Amino acid sequence: MEITDIPEGHRSGFVAIAGRPNVGKSTLINAFLGQPVAAVSPRPQTTRHRQLGILTLPTTQAIFIDTPGIHKPRHKLGEQMNANALEVLEDADLLLVMFDLSRFPTEDDQRVADRIKALNPSPPTLVVLNKIDLVPPDELINRQAAFKTLLPDIEMYAISSTRGDNRDQLLQHILKQLPSGPRYYPEEEVTDTYQRDIAADLIRAAGLKLLRDEVPHCIAIRIDEYKERNQQGAYIAATLFVERESQKGIVIGKGGSMLRKIGTMARQDIEAMSGRKVYLELRVKVLSGWRNDERALKRMGFSGTGRYH
Repeated sequence: MEITDIPEGHRSGFVAIAGRPNVGKSTLINAFLGQPVAAVSPRPQTTRHRQLGILTLPTTQAIFIDTPGIHKPRHKLGEQMNANALEVLEDADLLLVMFDLSRFPTEDDQRVADRIKALNPSPPTLVVLNKIDLVPPDELINRQAAFKTLLPDIEMYAISSTRGDNRDQLLQHILKQLPSGPRYYPEEEVTDTYQRDIAADLIRAAGLKLLRDEVPHCIAIRIDEYKERNQQGAYIAATLFVERESQKGIVIGKGGSMLRKIGTMARQDIEAMSGRKVYLELRVKVLSGWRNDERALKRMGFSGTGRYH
């Protein structure tokens, strides 16, 4: 990566966000950047791998690292997603540990806290208690106290990634914690991820949103074609992989109705991300047991992504 000239007193750094699935890590990064670069859905485990969200200000550059949710793995896919998340934490200049304040701590929250305590060396760390907007006011103190026991010596911020409660205050505190450093990325870049990879994540997120509990986490996406068409936008062809024939029928829907809904939602999200028109063509195939197939996981982008420094 090329390091550009910077003004005197410039601060920069890599800010990793860790937590169990579905606590709002991707939503927070998108809110900080003011645009979607990380796929979001109500389903856990939408994020496949680490992804950067780059916020460049006149005297600061914060590179946020969105990581898969840390959880108890039940297959090789889960093991790989955990490995992808843990790989980046020790190298971070600042670590945000995020919990969902709308629920009391879960086993996965305790698992996250244990992993953070085991880091050696341990980077500067903040605890972010998200979804304060979903907590009854008379429950707030009890919820905060419950999470305080997980990481008692770390400063906490209670926020709402969606409504915005205390979000700007958290961002200002993050920026002040960054070390002196160069501008690692050009001002116009907001992510290091190729648009075709973001498109794959957005298609998968659309499927998870619309299918809910019917096909939990059994969808993988392969981008088969991604062609620019000048003034006409982009053409994208993608394959949705599921593990069983019964799941294929659910994803396609009666007369192709569900697949059209997934395509419409994904196309709109991809257009919002890319700022141009998109023609999206989807098909569905069965790949039995792909979540426990290391070769299949690698082909579909679930393999390790390496360090970011």
